[in-house]
Amino acid sequence: MKQPYIKLDIKNQVGTIEFFHPAHNSLPANLLAKLVQTITDAGNNNDIKVIVLKSGGDRTFCAGASFKELININNEEEGKLFFSGFANVINAMRKCPKFIIGRIQGKTVGGGVGIASATDYCMATEFAAIKLSELNVGIGPFVVGPAIERKIGLSAMSQIAIDANSFYPAEWAKQKGLFTQVYETTEMLDEAVKAFAENLCKYNPEAMREMKTVFWKGTEDWDDLLLERAKTSGKLVLSEFTKEKLKGFK
Repeated sequence: MKQPYIKLDIKNQVGTIEFFHPAHNSLPANLLAKLVQTITDAGNNNDIKVIVLKSGGDRTFCAGASFKELININNEEEGKLFFSGFANVINAMRKCPKFIIGRIQGKTVGGGVGIASATDYCMATEFAAIKLSELNVGIGPFVVGPAIERKIGLSAMSQIAIDANSFYPAEWAKQKGLFTQVYETTEMLDEAVKAFAENLCKYNPEAMREMKTVFWKGTEDWDDLLLERAKTSGKLVLSEFTKEKLKGFK
C-alpha cells in the first residue's frame, strides 16, 4: 500500500500539487497542514505562474476528512482543530496570488467538494460525482459551505447538503458552475489541464493576480468565518446523536 504524501512538481512554470492517502484520499490533520504549507509556498515561488491541484490514484479525488480522526474527537477544542484543517486549506487557496486549476478525476465527498470549489478553474471527468454527506453523521458542511455556495449558489449548495445520501453527477456540477469542463477519460482530462495551464502561463502574472483578488472580493472575513464554522462542527460532533451515529462506523 502506498504511503500518504503531498508533493509539488514544477514544469514549464506550472506547479502541480498532488496529495494522496490510501483511504480514498481522505485527509488527516497532518496532510491538511502540509497541503496548506505547500499551497502557500507555491504561491510565493517565482518559478511558478499557475498551480494545478490534483490527487493521486484513479478513482476518488478526495473522500473528505479522516474518519478515523473524526471518531476519536473527545472535546470541543479537538473538534475545532479537526474541522479547522479544511478551513485552513480553503483559506490558503483563497489567499494564494496565483490561479489554482482543479483536476478532479473521480468522486469527491465533503471536504473534497470544498477543495474543488476553492479552485479558481475546475476541470473533471464524468466519474467526478460529488456528495455532501455530513448531515448523515449529525453535523453539516459548515466549514466548506461558504466555498461551495460561492461557486454554485445557495440553492444548489443547500440541495446537496440536505440530500446527504446522494451523489450528484459531474454533469450536474458542471451545470451549476463547479466544473468548467467534463471529460470522458482521465487521459483526456490530463491533456486538457496541461494545455490550459501552460497557456495561462503566457499571460501577465500581475494581471492574473489582480483578477484573482477581484474574483475573491467579499471573502476577506473568511479567516474568522471558517474558524467559527469549525467551532460549530466541533460542538456538533460531540452531540449524543452524532456519537451514536459514529459508533456504527467503528
